Amino acid sequence: MSSSPVSTSVPAQPYGRPPLRTVHVLGGAAGAGSGAHVRSLATGLAARGVRVTVCASAEAEGEYDFTGAGAQFAPDAGSALRAACAGADVVHAHGVRAGMRAALALRGRRVPLVVSWHGDGPVAGALGRLGRILERHVARAAAVVLGASSDQVDLARLRGARDARLAPVAVPVAGAESDPGKVQAELGVVERPLVIAVGSLVPHRGYSVLLDAAREWRTLEPLPLLVIAGEGPLRAELSRRIEAEGLPVRLLGRRRDAAQLLAAADVAVLPSRWEERALPAQEALRVGVPLVATAVGGVPELVGEGAVLVPDGDPGALAAAVRGLLADPERRAELAAAGRAQAATWPSEDDTVAQVLSVYDELMERGRR
Repeated sequence: MSSSPVSTSVPAQPYGRPPLRTVHVLGGAAGAGSGAHVRSLATGLAARGVRVTVCASAEAEGEYDFTGAGAQFAPDAGSALRAACAGADVVHAHGVRAGMRAALALRGRRVPLVVSWHGDGPVAGALGRLGRILERHVARAAAVVLGASSDQVDLARLRGARDARLAPVAVPVAGAESDPGKVQAELGVVERPLVIAVGSLVPHRGYSVLLDAAREWRTLEPLPLLVIAGEGPLRAELSRRIEAEGLPVRLLGRRRDAAQLLAAADVAVLPSRWEERALPAQEALRVGVPLVATAVGGVPELVGEGAVLVPDGDPGALAAAVRGLLADPERRAELAAAGRAQAATWPSEDDTVAQVLSVYDELMERGRR
């Protein structure tokens, strides 16, 4: 008995137009947030009949499997990037550095450039001046800049963007739920509080301040354990401090189960010096773990009343906020509920795809006039 073949053709476009061809350019070292966002966009756009090519590093393709999401994959540099951009109706760069590479690849071509504005926060000195020059060039080259938070939209306008819009980034919701008790047993914290931070071990994450705060927790009984899930260039420096000062801290390295780790925590912390629309904060609020975060960048706008905010660079305030939550189960429950309520206000993946697609359609309409 034969069965009808499953159609793999691209869905028909409105008014008989050919499928929209988009190219997404990722930075060389795509972060977890931007990589997950591009995969989410690729999945949603491909399902709507859009042809998607993702130009990224081979490492990013291995991590996020853009081809499995329905996209074509191309290297993010050199002739491959130029060739991919030459055949596009719209090029969408994710991050300022990716925006610069895309702008160079599009030089001399009338292909609209969309840039999702991701920055690394304020940088002083010569690197800061170079970064501002780069931002100005990218802002002026883009037909539309999409900022994940209001401060990013303001910055893009300050740098000369002709059209800058707020476009909060939705990231995929975690899959299967885990057993918090099993995670706690794995980490050896069945009889003690668990505090978790998630994020790469880089300077802007503020882990030196977090270790200062952990030093103040050593007087608590039972002694909390702080675990940090992430990898990066500061690992050796942080390890030396933990050992030399006898801090109740474990470095877990890079983990693929960040949401499950967060769900097992008593308190999550985000001590960053700067953040945009922090993925660890989103995951913490979604799973209902009380969050203590620094009031920097787009964090206050993201979390609303769903987290405790403390000043950047203040280990005493950070330690006091965590200590207060560990001593107050009722407050933790209230904060967990507020976090879930705040997360329910964020755009879904479908909302994000629809907004981005509407921008592409607008640019195509402009080009037909």
